[in-house]
Amino acid sequence: MDHFLYRDGALFAEDVPISEIAAAVGTPFYVYSTATLLRHFKLFDDALDGMDHLVCYAMKAASNQAILKTLAQAGAGMDVVSGGEYLRAKAAGVPGDKIVFSGVGKTADEIRIALTGGIRQFNVESEPEMEVINAIAMELGVIAPITVRVNPDVDAKTHAKIATGKSENKFGIPIARAFEVYAHAATLPGLEVIGIDVHIGSQLTELAPFELAYTKVAELTEQLRAEGHNIRRLDLGGGLGIPYTRANDAPPLPVEYGALIQKTLGHLGCEIEIEPGRLIAGNAGLMVSKVIYVKSGEGRDFLILDGAMNDLIRPAMYEAHHDIVAVNEPAPGVEQQPYDIVGPVCETGDTFAKQRNMPPLAAGDLVAFRSAGAYGAVMSSEYNTRPLIPEVLVHGDQFAVIRERPSFDEIINRDTIPEWL
Repeated sequence: MDHFLYRDGALFAEDVPISEIAAAVGTPFYVYSTATLLRHFKLFDDALDGMDHLVCYAMKAASNQAILKTLAQAGAGMDVVSGGEYLRAKAAGVPGDKIVFSGVGKTADEIRIALTGGIRQFNVESEPEMEVINAIAMELGVIAPITVRVNPDVDAKTHAKIATGKSENKFGIPIARAFEVYAHAATLPGLEVIGIDVHIGSQLTELAPFELAYTKVAELTEQLRAEGHNIRRLDLGGGLGIPYTRANDAPPLPVEYGALIQKTLGHLGCEIEIEPGRLIAGNAGLMVSKVIYVKSGEGRDFLILDGAMNDLIRPAMYEAHHDIVAVNEPAPGVEQQPYDIVGPVCETGDTFAKQRNMPPLAAGDLVAFRSAGAYGAVMSSEYNTRPLIPEVLVHGDQFAVIRERPSFDEIINRDTIPEWL
């Protein structure tokens, strides 16, 4: 469910007409719904009710400070994967003891930043990383809390580029090597081993892969405890998918996911951490764009938009589907026709959809890309010297620009010309 609905023929974000935002900030832009963000966070939080738990929002999905502050005030922790994300979370008011640092390539500088500013735990992905964290912790005179990310060799049955739990993926250590890695970690005086981490991929649409992975984690927990390790926290990652098309069957609900966690891991008495990103932010955001031209081609028509692959790269990168709707609701029964929906960038890959049925549209009409709140703005770029597009947050009948569109002068003046030129 989201809070982007038609009223009297016009698409609204909560109680604000999309056309009003477009008139104020120009197109293209991203718009997020506070009510949807909070609703989706609460679904996860409620799903783990009765278990000691923390829902850590995966910032890589959408990391604007206004979004982080909205979720943090509701009780969310944060999952970060870079020093920049860590500092962004701190700037949004998130305390260090509610920040989990994940990622396969943490640098020494990033580790030092987190240990200095406070950290809930590092999810360690390799033995060399473990050694670096230990050395820096000893240098600073602190103890670094860690979990070890295990790779359970489970097929998440998702897109190959977002699967992370198979043996050929770069993430974590093979679960078969867990005993020797945990034994080594226990000898390092700068570390405190507190738990196990696992994350098998993103956009999962069924529970069976989670069940297989969590069953393996439950067995490993009991075996590591028998070896004397105080395993008291299980970080289960994120990955629960969202419906990108309303015609698809809906993925499992958070309450079903929570029941699975209780079934597979509830008997262990561990604190549970989960790190949802896409399901919290995905359907909480739209990208709104304007039709520049309607072009007739050889055997097909094109809608050429002012939004492009640099603004929303998911279709070009993952062949991802986004429902695209007219901001002015078409009349009932209006005849639709197929269009290739494209942007202005000089790449054939700058194509959002092929032969997508749409109502008749003309230059100047607005369209909205649904389910664009996750991995939209955060993956955007200034390719073709196209400015990053604004982000807007709606709260009831109010809206605020939470990231401005830079001017061309601001972009160009970042360049520095060497003195010899």
